[in-house]
Amino acid sequence: MKMLLSGGTGLIGTKLAEKWLHEGHEVIILTRSVPAVDHSSRTRQSIYLTWSQLAQMPAIVEDVDVVVNLAGETINQRWNDKTKDRIRKSRLEPTRQIADWASKRNGVLPLLISASGSSVYGSSDRDTFDEQSPPAGQDFLSDVVRQWEAAADQVPAQRTVKLRIAPVLSTEGGAFQKILLPYRLGFGGRIGSGQQPFSWIHIDDIVRLINFIVHDKTLSGVVNASAPESITNDEFGRKIGFIYQKPHWLPVPAAALKLLLGEMSILVLEGQHVFPAKALQHGFQFRYPSVEQALLALKER
Repeated sequence: MKMLLSGGTGLIGTKLAEKWLHEGHEVIILTRSVPAVDHSSRTRQSIYLTWSQLAQMPAIVEDVDVVVNLAGETINQRWNDKTKDRIRKSRLEPTRQIADWASKRNGVLPLLISASGSSVYGSSDRDTFDEQSPPAGQDFLSDVVRQWEAAADQVPAQRTVKLRIAPVLSTEGGAFQKILLPYRLGFGGRIGSGQQPFSWIHIDDIVRLINFIVHDKTLSGVVNASAPESITNDEFGRKIGFIYQKPHWLPVPAAALKLLLGEMSILVLEGQHVFPAKALQHGFQFRYPSVEQALLALKER
């Protein structure tokens, strides 16, 4: 198959491209600038294409089977007017460029898988959100996700999947490295009340889920990309302490985090229980359905 991948140099995109290349697929990565290619490598390599080249309707992408849109600047930075604008544009503009390209190509795009975020549901300590739950979040990030999904709906495709991704657990990037650091230094502990829910997904499972969606032609619409088990912030920290044999003892007051991180502090002080009902109903099997399994696997890497 021929795959077109935006955000292909990010945490998820890199692993996804590696998997598909290993399986013998052709992977074309959309990027702002084409990196230097190691021609000495004997392994299959991705083809790189800039966004301006895509707008010129090159023949190489005319017959793509799948478009996966993972482009978006990290949200793990202090939010101000400038960074908020960058976060929003980094998601909306690539999606709109894909829509413009897809509307001009010959034939309807077979499949679009577009990244989204579980934050759109809003925060709740008690409720569990599946794909039938309405997007009720009222904060900045929820608003970005709603606009992002609306932009994905404008891409002409036979099948569109909007993947509401929970925080990804990986030792190679993402939020988990920041969460793990204080434990490695010996002063880990609960954040705020510690009762805020934490939904998550292991890096291997998000890659496997995207691949599963490609092959299950009955899957469409919103799909929650989160593990079946969600726990509280305090429970998650205790699991890290147990697996990594580090103390979980030093709480971080909510007021201190609000002062340090500003509005972005909602990422750690609030949360939601997100359940992957649709993936499970369609037969997807998580390799790491529990936090303990995921953390043990990450420690061994």
